[in-house]
Amino acid sequence: MKALTTVAKKELRELARDRKTLLLTLFMSPLIILLMVFGIGTFAKKKFDTQMDKPLSVAIVNADKAPNLVAWLGEQGVARKQVADPDGAIRAQDEDAYIRISENYADDWAAGRPALVEVVSDSTRQDAEVPTQRLTTLLNLYSRQVGALRLLGRGISPGFSVPMVVAGKDLSTPEARRSRALAFLPYLLILGGFIGAAAFVIDMTAGERERQSLEPLLTTPAPRMQIVSGKIAAAVLVGLATVTLTCLAFKLGAQFTPGLGHVLDVSLVAVAKMLLVLVPMVAIGNALLTVIASRAKSVKEAQSYMSMLMLLPMLPTIFLMVSPVKNQPWMFAVPFLAQNQVLLKILRSETVTVTEWLVYFGAGIALAGVLWGLAVRRYRNEALAVAS
Repeated sequence: MKALTTVAKKELRELARDRKTLLLTLFMSPLIILLMVFGIGTFAKKKFDTQMDKPLSVAIVNADKAPNLVAWLGEQGVARKQVADPDGAIRAQDEDAYIRISENYADDWAAGRPALVEVVSDSTRQDAEVPTQRLTTLLNLYSRQVGALRLLGRGISPGFSVPMVVAGKDLSTPEARRSRALAFLPYLLILGGFIGAAAFVIDMTAGERERQSLEPLLTTPAPRMQIVSGKIAAAVLVGLATVTLTCLAFKLGAQFTPGLGHVLDVSLVAVAKMLLVLVPMVAIGNALLTVIASRAKSVKEAQSYMSMLMLLPMLPTIFLMVSPVKNQPWMFAVPFLAQNQVLLKILRSETVTVTEWLVYFGAGIALAGVLWGLAVRRYRNEALAVAS
């Protein structure tokens, strides 16, 4: 342990001397989390509230066919505007939605047949969802009101035409519904734990090899296993400091984001759970980076692997988007997917069972041990000390 501790102190001391790298390693990920949670949360809430409250101004095609409908919409805050080419305006994203009244609306209305009214929009545009929903809701309300008045005019109770009422009951919690807006959070947390200390690991392995300062360390009497363990231990300590600051930044951002801190569990217990989830990922990431950096002959070569490593935490999100599945025990043994599922459970205030915790930590520790063994094996290769 003495050699391991000495190597770890030596690496941490060298990192402390490079203040720029130290600051970037410790505070880059927390700053990104803080800005994204607070910025995106505040912007999304403000935009939603604005779209729900502001008066709608939309084009109405064939408005002369339904003057009563147009007048009723005006009373509900829907103003009519003139647009030469409504379809082209939507494709050009100049308009969110418009109403098209059919040519036969008046005849169908007089004959008691269903009259066609269309809400035209582009379903692929998220900013058009709220105006479209508002228009659809208002038109359905007008249809129900007129239908009820028609029945009353004929002496029939409006309830007679509704033999069954179908209602939905949503069992999701407010935390679960709000967590959908933070779908990016597990990826950022996993990425921060996985490669949060990448610059430090690359410098103390590939950097030392390029500067030819690794050879004196390898010629000391200390066993290679202790040298590797000391380097990985130093990297894990830095990684844990980074993810701790990242989790605290998420707590701070959620508390200051309007409405978010009241519906999401951002207590210290929840933050501690998230930090606990990221501990195996910190060990796995730094052990893997040590293996990769030890095989690179220069810092530039080692950094070329970063783009590929940044994509790995995205695989669970892509997998779940293409093929959504229910939680299964095996999922908590798959790297990145396990972290994603456990973090989502914590964000949704769901209980992580003892079995899931055991599978998660067992698989994580086992993988970290395998990567640590590969790093030790690589450091026992005498060619490691040669830069070229």
